[in-house]
Formats: sequence, structure tokens, C-alpha cells
Amino acid sequence: MKCQVRDLLIHYEVYGEGTPIIFLHGFGVSHRSLMGSMEPVFASQKGYKRIYVDLPGMGQTPGKAWIKSSDHMLETVSEWIDHILPNQHFILVGESYGGYLARGLVHQRMKEIDGLLLICPAIHPYERILPPQTVLETDPDLLSELTPDEAADFQQISVIQTKRIWNRFKDEISAEKHLPDMDFLTKLRTEGYSFSFDPDSLPEPFAKPAMVVTGRQDHITGYQDAWGILDQYPHASFYVLDRAGHFLTWEQENLFHALVREWLERVRLATGACV
Repeated sequence: MKCQVRDLLIHYEVYGEGTPIIFLHGFGVSHRSLMGSMEPVFASQKGYKRIYVDLPGMGQTPGKAWIKSSDHMLETVSEWIDHILPNQHFILVGESYGGYLARGLVHQRMKEIDGLLLICPAIHPYERILPPQTVLETDPDLLSELTPDEAADFQQISVIQTKRIWNRFKDEISAEKHLPDMDFLTKLRTEGYSFSFDPDSLPEPFAKPAMVVTGRQDHITGYQDAWGILDQYPHASFYVLDRAGHFLTWEQENLFHALVREWLERVRLATGACV
């Protein structure tokens, strides 16, 4: 599906009917990186309208010169929401950079958001407390089958370097690498990644059900910084998963799915939704 925001055609995909959930993916990938992790949850969770967007410069949404910062990215996402869900409440999921944008939306549109899930969120744009890069499981035979570039990309991030994780990486991340507008993203990353405001200085605490899931071995966004935002989310569960890095949704797939189901149940009880 396409939605026009100013001169930008935003690509997004919708699955199911019911309570809307908006998914914001990480930096440099596409909606597929979240859809592959989240859709299995909804095989047993009916009554949700899942909306996966390609952020500008990623997936099938082009970058535009007027999007110079995360402020502009947030404005664009907010206008897109106004178009597709006018005057509606929604649930919000953000992963990595999408978690940064999601907290910007909470700052600006708190009353419309009925629940929040942050997956490996980027808390601070640049200065982060990070654990050392760690590999807990590897398959030498697999790595020998990959090209040098494939192996380097995979080993740069993954904590569990097995065939199962490689297949997810190849299908949901690596296959998308021809799609990002790298010039646009590099400029955004180096010159405008930070908001002009503190997304975690909320006018009042976000009292809806929330969940923050981080990886103990995540050397990309870390886990310690996320603890510092919890006072703003009095009904947030906070998890640090061992044997999990920035790909925790794959590396601890079964546990992640169970945690998401528990969070959805809390959202349902808080809103009184019949799903």
C-alpha cells in the first residue's frame, strides 16, 4: 500500500483486522525485518490490524532531501499516521532506531497510544553503554560456505552464528541491502540522528502497558541505557535476555514470542478490548 505525505509516497503493508498496531523498524532495513519476527505471534492472536511501514530512505519508501533529521523523520511518520488512522488510538512497536522514533511519538501523541513495545531500542543516539562484542555459538561449516562479504556482515552483529539465524538474516536483512538509500541514510546518521528534544522527558509518565526487551550481548544499542527510562513508564516490564544480541527476536525467538503475548494481554486488559 502507498500513502502520500507531501511529495513522498510511503510504502506500508497491512495484515489482519481489529486493533491497529504500528511497527517501526530499525535503521537501514525495511518492514520485513520486523514482520518476520512479529507475524508468528499473531497466528494465535486474533483481532489485530498489523501495519508495517518502510521508513523514508528504506525499503520501498524513498528518501527526500527535506528529511534532514530525526525530527523530520518523526514528523513524516506522524503525518502518515494521521492519514491512515485519523483520530484513532493505536498500539506502537519500535525496534532499534524505530524504538527511538516510537519514544518521540509517545512524547508527542501519548494519549493516542494504548501500549508500547520497545525491542533493542536506541536510547541515546551516539553515546551508548555497550557490552563487548561476543559470539556464543558459531558454525564453522556455515561460515565457510558464505562469501567474505556475507560472513563479515553476519559476524558483525550476530551472537548466535548458526544456519537458522543465517537464514533469517539472509531473508529479512541481507536481501534488503540493495533497497536503502545509503547517501540519504549516511547524511541522516552523521548530521541529524538526534532529536532536538529529549524524548524521555515526558510531560507525564506513560501509564499504559509497556515492555522493553533488550539483549545481554547487544553491542549495537546495549541494554543498560534502557534501564534509565523506566521511571517514565510505570507499567513497563523490562527484560534483558541472555544469549541474545541485536537479533534477539531470532536468537531467543520462543521466549520473545511468549513475552509479546503477555504484553498484548496487558494491553487488552487495560483497554477493555475484545479480541
